[in-house]
Amino acid sequence: MEVINAVGRRKTSVARVFMSKGKGEILINEKSLAEYFPVMFHQNSVMKPLQVTETASEFNITLNCTGGGVKGQAEAAQLAIARALVKYNAELKPALRTNNCMTRNSKEVERKKPGLRKARKSSQFSKR
Repeated sequence: MEVINAVGRRKTSVARVFMSKGKGEILINEKSLAEYFPVMFHQNSVMKPLQVTETASEFNITLNCTGGGVKGQAEAAQLAIARALVKYNAELKPALRTNNCMTRNSKEVERKKPGLRKARKSSQFSKR
C-alpha cells in the first residue's frame, strides 16, 4: 500500500500529510476533521483540493499540524493535500492551480524594529 507524503506551510504553521488509498477518512493530529476544525470555513479550506479534483472519497488522509493559529494550519493543510494529489497524479495540477490551491502564501509577520512600538508603529510625535 503506497503512502504519499507532502508538506504545506502558511505563516508559522506546518502541515505534513500522509495520503493512502481508502474511504475518505481525514484525521488531523489524531482527531477527526470536524473535531479539530469546528468552524465550517476551515473545514472547507482543508477539503478544497479534494472537492476540486473530486477525489474526496478515494483517500484516507492523516495530517500532522504544528505551529501558528487555526487559519494558518487550515491553509497549510490545504497546500499539503494539494501537493500530495499532484504527486499522485500530475494531471490534476492545472485544476488545482486555477482554484488557488497550489500557491504558497508567503506572507509572514514583519519583525519589530528597535525604537518603534511594533514593526512600523512609532510613538506619538510631540512638537514641544
